[in-house]
Amino acid sequence: MTDDLASLQAETEAALAAAADLRALDAVRVGVLGKSGSLTALLKGLGAVPAEQRKERGAALNRLKAAIEAAIEARRAVLDAAALDARLAAERIDVTLPPRASAPGTAAEGGIHPIARTMEELTALFGAMGFAVAEGPDIEGDWFNFGALNIPDHHPARQDHDTFYLPEAEGRRPVLRTHTSPVQIRTMLNQEPPIRVIVPGRTYRADHDATHSPMFHQVEGLVIDRGITLGHLKGCLIDFLRAFFGIADLPVRFRSSYFPFTEPSMEVDIGWSRKTGELGKGGDWLEILGSGMVHPKVLANCGIDPREWQGFAFGMGIERITMLKHGIPDLRPFYEADIRWLRHYASSPLAPAMLHEGV
Repeated sequence: MTDDLASLQAETEAALAAAADLRALDAVRVGVLGKSGSLTALLKGLGAVPAEQRKERGAALNRLKAAIEAAIEARRAVLDAAALDARLAAERIDVTLPPRASAPGTAAEGGIHPIARTMEELTALFGAMGFAVAEGPDIEGDWFNFGALNIPDHHPARQDHDTFYLPEAEGRRPVLRTHTSPVQIRTMLNQEPPIRVIVPGRTYRADHDATHSPMFHQVEGLVIDRGITLGHLKGCLIDFLRAFFGIADLPVRFRSSYFPFTEPSMEVDIGWSRKTGELGKGGDWLEILGSGMVHPKVLANCGIDPREWQGFAFGMGIERITMLKHGIPDLRPFYEADIRWLRHYASSPLAPAMLHEGV
């Protein structure tokens, strides 16, 4: 390496060592490797070097450039680590200090998310009716999610554009559960009747707009016993809806419908005013959940004799009933982590759900 290149390398290394922060480091980089940098000028002037010296000079310049770039990155790593250490030291919190004082009822106390509070209320309400809470995996097999529930192969819910499938493994195609009904199947397979459970949890469908989300929450109920009739189903749901919404005379209507896993099947509507959106008022109806008597094929698929046992099932969206109860017009803010929205709709952690007193 010629003397001028050695001198340039020594000067650059000294400047890098003196750079106290990332801004100073970048200034050194630009002064050497920038468009008007000292090393860039030498590279541009390579064409003026005699032909017999050009190859050796070019190789030396490239070695110098690589050495300087490596030195810059090494110094950058040191400065990054120092900056991080300084930030950590400045933002350190003494966890042994007492909490800051805040006025009662302010957001500083924290709050319970509306979905979490609704799930607490559902547990309290149905718990008073003798229901236990059942849980299951979010990733299910095709049989649990569709086949055992009497859902045929050609059903739209099985299509890729409606359902999130995972890569096939061991000849099976896992799926993100499209409803919490697979937990009903698992419960019937693992527990002898009589059965009385609710199944709150996350579900997944390929849909996203103001009233739909790719991930949302459902709650389903299942009752299996001897002598269960539609009258038991209607009484259970009417009591639940009136207690949940706090309207003692809330109009409730049952309409015949179709679901592969229930027979007969019914949609459930509640009275409301289309003009004002007020529940229990006006002469309009709003669909709120689906229900029906458990299909004999579903019972048989789970090893339960449908000639001896009968049951009913129902399901509803947790976000949907939460939006209706609290007057929330859009589904998307539930998951946007907007602190202003959360402060407005959150519930006090010191006010537990006591809705079972109204059942």
